[in-house]
Amino acid sequence: MRPLIGVTTSELRPSAMATTRRQSEPPHPEMALGMTYLRTLDAAGAIPVVLPPVGVAGVAELLDRLDGLCLSGGPDLDPTAYGARDRHPELGPTEPSLDEFELALARAALDRGMPILAVCRGVQALNVACGGTLHQHIPGHRQTNSAVEPSHEVRIVGRSRLARLLGARSAAVNSFHHQAVDRVGAGLRVVARATDGTIEAVEGPGFAVGVQWHAETLAPHRCLFEALVDAAASPVRQLRAA
Repeated sequence: MRPLIGVTTSELRPSAMATTRRQSEPPHPEMALGMTYLRTLDAAGAIPVVLPPVGVAGVAELLDRLDGLCLSGGPDLDPTAYGARDRHPELGPTEPSLDEFELALARAALDRGMPILAVCRGVQALNVACGGTLHQHIPGHRQTNSAVEPSHEVRIVGRSRLARLLGARSAAVNSFHHQAVDRVGAGLRVVARATDGTIEAVEGPGFAVGVQWHAETLAPHRCLFEALVDAAASPVRQLRAA
C-alpha cells in the first residue's frame, strides 16, 4: 500500500490548443505543474495525486483520502492573503481564489498532523497559512542557469529535521523566487537562511518541512521527498498490520 501524496498546483494557464475546445467555445484554463514533483514522489515510493484547485468546500473530504501533502511551487501569493495593503511594483500575476484553496488545504493538513513538504511558493503558503507574512520582492534570488545547478549556499540550524535529513549544516541550493518569508507564522521555526539573511527553510510540528529552493530538481535533496513518503507511510503500515 503505497501512500497517496497530494500535490498542489497553483498555476492556471489559458489554453492555446484548438483541440482542447469545440468549434466556437472559448479557451479553458489549464492546470500547470512540473512533472518532476510527480516523478520524484513516485521514485520515493508514493502514489502522487494532483490536486485541482476547485474550492475550499471539499478540502476535508479531499484530505480524508490522502496520507501526505506536497505544496508545490508556482506564482506569487496575493498580498491580501496576509493582510498587506500595498502591492510591490515587482509583484507578479496572482490568483486569490487559488491562494484561498491552497491556504485552506495547508491549514487543514496542519490541524490533522498530516505530513507536509512545502517547496518554493509552497513554503510561502505554509507560512501564510500559519499567520505569517511575506517579503513581496527580494532582488537577486532568481538564477538564470538550470534548476539542476545550485546557485548559492544556505546555512542550516543544527538539531533541526532538515540538518538531520541532509546530514549537513550547510547546503548548495538553487533559487527561483523573488518572494520570501518575512514574519514567521505561529508554530513554525526558521531552520535555514541564505548568506544575506533571507529565510530559506522552516519547520513545524510533526513532519512539516518547507524549503525555498526547488528540492525536486536537486538529486542530493530528494531525500526530503523520501522522508515525506516515509512519514506518510507510517499510518498506511499500521492500517495494513491491523
